[in-house]
Amino acid sequence: MISRLFEKLYGNAYLLLSFTALFWAGNFVLGRGVHEHVPPVALAWTRWMIATLIILPFAIPHIRREWPVIRRNLPILIFFGTVGVGAFNTLSYTGLNYTTALNALVLQSSGPILIVLASFLIFGDRLSARQGLGISLSLAGVLLMIARGNLDVLLHLKLNRGDLFLLAALLLWGLYTAYLRRRPPVHWLSFVGVTFAIGALVNTPLFIWEHLSVRQMTLDTQTVAAIAYVSIFPSVLAYICFNRGVELIGANRAGVCLHLVPLFGAVLAVVLLGEEPKVYHFIGIALILAGVSLAARKG
Repeated sequence: MISRLFEKLYGNAYLLLSFTALFWAGNFVLGRGVHEHVPPVALAWTRWMIATLIILPFAIPHIRREWPVIRRNLPILIFFGTVGVGAFNTLSYTGLNYTTALNALVLQSSGPILIVLASFLIFGDRLSARQGLGISLSLAGVLLMIARGNLDVLLHLKLNRGDLFLLAALLLWGLYTAYLRRRPPVHWLSFVGVTFAIGALVNTPLFIWEHLSVRQMTLDTQTVAAIAYVSIFPSVLAYICFNRGVELIGANRAGVCLHLVPLFGAVLAVVLLGEEPKVYHFIGIALILAGVSLAARKG
């Protein structure tokens, strides 16, 4: 019963990608909320060390069995672990230390476009008219919600150095997503186990430098709760869901589902923070859902 339910879930790309967006919406809120308690590299390093320890007991049997394949494909696995796990998250958390939530959301909305661009430049993937229209609709919905119905907010947006870190992170995520088609033929537990470990390892020297030369994390209840969340939901669960979603429907169609992140962020703000829903929320949600449905549909 449970195994059949898991198989159905693991075969439903849109449900998996929706979970990814939900978990990453919480990650965005927490990453900004605890930046004064936890330095960016410490948050990324701790997140991936714990995620690695969680996944390895399940992954080790598969890694042992598939070790010859893993060893032959170690360069591309190092690429995935360094770019999509280690560097992406460290740059994202660093950016959240220096920019506003508004700037970060606006930049994050470019994620699907950068994935499409990377897929085109590297593999020559073409974007259909329907997919282009869907991405445009969902992007319009995202920007409407971010601007709270007032486009002057976007026109007067000022970028800062934190935005450059976030943009660099999104560029790397576009490369990671586009290259997932070159993922070695190994079990998904082997893939996430190896790439999580690589992500933690490449961040270790940066973590030591930050700990000794910059500042240290403040261990309190808020910090522990935040680390627990980012280690499980946006890490273990979200990466499994996202990787499988890209495997099922491809990078371009999966990438547009990232526009669900600000949608879920708005819903969480209403439910958890008691914010009052406005007309622009409903219009933005309608545009996002329509755009994602249009762009993600198979041609």
